Amino acid sequence: MGIPQPAFYIFKCEQSAPPGMPKPSCVSQNNPESQQLFQYLAQKLMQEGVMGTVQPIRTSCLNRCQMGPVMLVEPGHTMYVGLTKEKIDRIVKEHILGGKVVEEYVIDPEFWDEPISPADMKKQMGM
Repeated sequence: MGIPQPAFYIFKCEQSAPPGMPKPSCVSQNNPESQQLFQYLAQKLMQEGVMGTVQPIRTSCLNRCQMGPVMLVEPGHTMYVGLTKEKIDRIVKEHILGGKVVEEYVIDPEFWDEPISPADMKKQMGM
């Protein structure tokens, strides 16, 4: 029997815009809590005893900056937005441990529509 693969991967955007940059970012000098969210997520998973089966991963930009801080839960392509420590608590409890997506924290479909296959993308680009 091998080592089991993780049941979930949580990709937490850690992109930080340079000071003075008008573009929003998921880790901001203006939002000190945003700088603590990845560590908070990892500690929460450790406290729950599920770190081995839930893999938190720091990422760069996930291209939803205006909705930040954001994180993507896989499987499921679930993008959570406007993160706070309290929201992470609920996401871990209800989605990761309970199996139920926390709908009110999920990105609006206007900004996160169904995926398009690479083959279809190439057709749209006329390639």
